[in-house]
Amino acid sequence: MAYSINKECIACGVCADECPSGCISQGGDTYVINADECTSCGVCAEQCPVSAIAEA
Repeated sequence: MAYSINKECIACGVCADECPSGCISQGGDTYVINADECTSCGVCAEQCPVSAIAEA
């Protein structure tokens, strides 16, 4: 199951830098995860400083 980023995102970019599949990008005020490319590894959620990422 893919991960998603909620409204608590502070757009710091840590998740995008750490994502091994490169499926996270800037999307307006927050970052977004391309669910079709997400491998559900969880690295992004582990690195998020505000816990804005969870399994969808």
